[in-house]
Amino acid sequence: MHEPVLGLYEAIERRRDVRAEFSGAPMDDAVLERVLGAAHAAPSVGLSQPWDFVLVDDPRIRRSFHEHVVGERRVFADSLDGDRAERFAEIKVEGILDSTLSVVVTYDPSRGAPSVLGRHAIADAGLYSVCLAIENLWLAATAEGLGVGWVSFYREPFLSELVGLPEGVRPVAWLCLGPVTHLESVPDLERHGWRRRLPLASVLHRNRW
Repeated sequence: MHEPVLGLYEAIERRRDVRAEFSGAPMDDAVLERVLGAAHAAPSVGLSQPWDFVLVDDPRIRRSFHEHVVGERRVFADSLDGDRAERFAEIKVEGILDSTLSVVVTYDPSRGAPSVLGRHAIADAGLYSVCLAIENLWLAATAEGLGVGWVSFYREPFLSELVGLPEGVRPVAWLCLGPVTHLESVPDLERHGWRRRLPLASVLHRNRW
């Protein structure tokens, strides 16, 4: 049996949102299958498994999405002033054209419906399940020596049409995936002074807030 390069806690510590470090090198099919298998093994509310994975390697689709993201980056940049605007100008927000593969992760609320065990009181529980699948994918990729970048500068209707999602299926993430030259020891946003990670003690409560 294949043994991942990293243990769980090391993968959690090393995981980064990769933008500039993709090498574009080919990715072994067996590695990709393991990473997607880890995503598909995620827990889900009522065992609904409401995710799908659209693998995008068509250069035309990727270029179209990249152009859309560039436009949305401009929209966000125009909302910033002063120091914030200067800092953001230095931050790369995606690796769409640099990564080996793109993976669109979706949410289908109709899967397992109408009686999804555990979702009757919390409608978003299915969406949370998809996020768990994404985290599984991310950690497995890190353990395999790959990088993942979650692109969020897009409008959902655009992406839905771009990859032909059925009515009612929601795009949750466009993930850039592939081999990297390295993983940064400090997250990009922290290195650029955008934000810093909070200490655990500052977000820890016991019994009540």
